[in-house]
Amino acid sequence: MAKDTEKEKIEERKIIRVSDKRQVTIPLKYYELLGFGKEAECTLRENEIVIRPLQESLEEFSEEILAELISKGYSGEELLSKFREMRRKIRPAIDSMIKEADEIAEGNRKSLSLAEVFSEEGKN
Repeated sequence: MAKDTEKEKIEERKIIRVSDKRQVTIPLKYYELLGFGKEAECTLRENEIVIRPLQESLEEFSEEILAELISKGYSGEELLSKFREMRRKIRPAIDSMIKEADEIAEGNRKSLSLAEVFSEEGKN
């Protein structure tokens, strides 16, 4: 695999301190190398915690967003502008879905049945 088409696999170990409030600081070198922003995704995987930049998860939608915008006829600067606009909406939409799922799990909200989810009513 060529280095210019895939990020080079890096494995490096660093001991970090966990504060009394269970907080950790991401070493600056790792923070910059991985492109962390204001939020991170934390995943429990067997007996380890994986912390990665949140935007990495959001980028998974980039191809779908671009394909939809191109199919609608956008190009050039207009395509770029619409892409940025739609990408900004992803995080709030995910947060809303998580909140709704939490409310359903807590019994504070009724979930939709499969028939309601896949009904023709309400479709544009």
